[in-house]
Amino acid sequence: MIHYNLRCEQDHEFEAWFQSSQAFDQQVKRRQVECPTCGATKISKAPMAPTVRAAKTDLSGPVKLRQELKKLRDHVEKNCDYVGDKFAEEARKIHQGEVESRSIYGESTDAEATALADEGVQFARIPWIKRDDS
Repeated sequence: MIHYNLRCEQDHEFEAWFQSSQAFDQQVKRRQVECPTCGATKISKAPMAPTVRAAKTDLSGPVKLRQELKKLRDHVEKNCDYVGDKFAEEARKIHQGEVESRSIYGESTDAEATALADEGVQFARIPWIKRDDS
């Protein structure tokens, strides 16, 4: 099916659907297309904007990633001790055996994270998703 904006000899504009462009040409030639306003059968195509179909965007990937990051945050908060901005200091103490080993989470600066990595302290930086319920 094809859609056209049409105009009659009286400058009335209207829309119509046709099986094909050839079907439109044949029906106009036979005067089978009629203006719904005045009944005129001298019809021509009116200018129209092309139909542009937007590409479908698959949001399942980002949505799923966000859900997984929320699950990870929940797991960390339930199973680890929050040490706030003392993360680098506490991670270093655990690494050096100065305090009992345990899972921790908190904040560190880029410089602190680089220093920990240089010292061989194993840790991971996780993108922290904000809570929807806060």
